[in-house]
Amino acid sequence: MKLKFYAFTLAEGATHVAHWNNSRKIAFTLAEVLITLGIIGVVAALTIPTLMANHRRQVAETRIEKFYTTINQAVKMAEVDYGDMTQWEPYVKQYEKDENGNDDKTKELPNTEYWQKYFLAYMKTLKVEPYGHNSSCLLAYLPDGSVVNFANGSIQFYPSAKDFKFLVDEDTGKIKNNMEYSGVKYFTFLFYPSGTEAGNKYHYKKGVEPYKWNWDGTKEMLLNNNGIGCKKQVSNERAYCTALIQMNGWKIPKDYPLRF
Repeated sequence: MKLKFYAFTLAEGATHVAHWNNSRKIAFTLAEVLITLGIIGVVAALTIPTLMANHRRQVAETRIEKFYTTINQAVKMAEVDYGDMTQWEPYVKQYEKDENGNDDKTKELPNTEYWQKYFLAYMKTLKVEPYGHNSSCLLAYLPDGSVVNFANGSIQFYPSAKDFKFLVDEDTGKIKNNMEYSGVKYFTFLFYPSGTEAGNKYHYKKGVEPYKWNWDGTKEMLLNNNGIGCKKQVSNERAYCTALIQMNGWKIPKDYPLRF
């Protein structure tokens, strides 16, 4: 019986042949794989919420400042058409009519004509609509995904329209702000350029500004006012939070008292 020998030619540039049984074999046990995946999961659980919160903060900062610029550009354009803003027609509350044709003071409506004339005509919007029944709220949806709630002279800005939510007062049936969202999901502004009251110092002859009614000019008051300060527990809404952000160059301070 003759033995057959097989031959082969090395590839060009090859100098030697490595046999399989001389190669290093690497393998992981199931336990090692599970431990690795567990570590990855723990790291993700710790970092992802922080990353998401930081993203929400950045979106809020960018859109709040953009809204402030955009709406005050609208005010300037309206002044060209209607004169000095301190001489504009005052905001007049609107009501549904009763069966006798008189105002039903329990059923307020938004003054759409006012907001359309002086603001919305000069702003790019996707949609404008009143909010619900028995409410003075007029909603304007903006192209960047935010929404503005115009109500009387007060303005609530939601950086993300999907966060918009109102509550219904069980006693009166009227719609009211969700106070827990204040300073986190919506931010309060005020337009009252003609008001000469002492508390209107920071709004007199000004366009749309972060809410500063009765403010004494200090950071301490913005943070500590029990009624509308930028802190967790207040008796009203956290209206001063917007001014606190403006004071910090439209950046949410690192020591901001509320979580995003």
